[in-house]
Amino acid sequence: MSKLWQARFFTTVNHLRDLPRTSVPEIAFAGRSNAGKSTAINILCNQKGLAFASKTPGRTQHINFFSIGGAHVAMHRKDETNVDEIQALIADLPGYGYAEVSGDAKLHWQRLLGDYVQRRDQLAALVLIMDARRPFTELDIQMLEWFAPTGKPIHCILTKVDKLNRNESVNVLRQAQAKLDSYVDEDGEGFPFTVQLFSALKRIGIDEATAKIEELIGLAGDADAPDDAAAPGTDQ
Repeated sequence: MSKLWQARFFTTVNHLRDLPRTSVPEIAFAGRSNAGKSTAINILCNQKGLAFASKTPGRTQHINFFSIGGAHVAMHRKDETNVDEIQALIADLPGYGYAEVSGDAKLHWQRLLGDYVQRRDQLAALVLIMDARRPFTELDIQMLEWFAPTGKPIHCILTKVDKLNRNESVNVLRQAQAKLDSYVDEDGEGFPFTVQLFSALKRIGIDEATAKIEELIGLAGDADAPDDAAAPGTDQ
């Protein structure tokens, strides 16, 4: 069983001063609104309602943290999380890209997200969720370029590949890898960027994503990867 299945809600923050005072590794999920970020988190954690998409996409401007370890895991249990036993945190960053969001909200998003991904020492890696049909939007690239100078890994998950045929899927993966390979540091060395295909509906890429995320936050080898068929259903 995957360690990610232990995930449970930990806290919500709207300002950097309120970030968890923990030292465990964190992995952040970022992506454009409607790219399937909440669905990806839920299916990887084997819980239908862990991450919620806002009823008005793009309006949620806070970071939700989910803990791994430190508590008995079951949807109905109300026992408190033992902070000292938490092994890692998942940070669900607010979705971006909706024109309806006010200028003040956009500025707040930029400050919160930019400062968090650039300055959070505990942040071990970023998972960038992109719709396979339209990856690397302007805001996706902004997120990449905010995070790249840290030298930490980015794993890109291209969602909704069930809407592409086989040739289209192969091509989009190749093009995405080429795009990531084009980023190099001042010495000409490539950044630790990886990419994969994913479909919650067709259960594509779940094991691959699970293994990569557990590796990035130091949980690899602690548990077996989940059986794709055992994860909950989804309509996205």
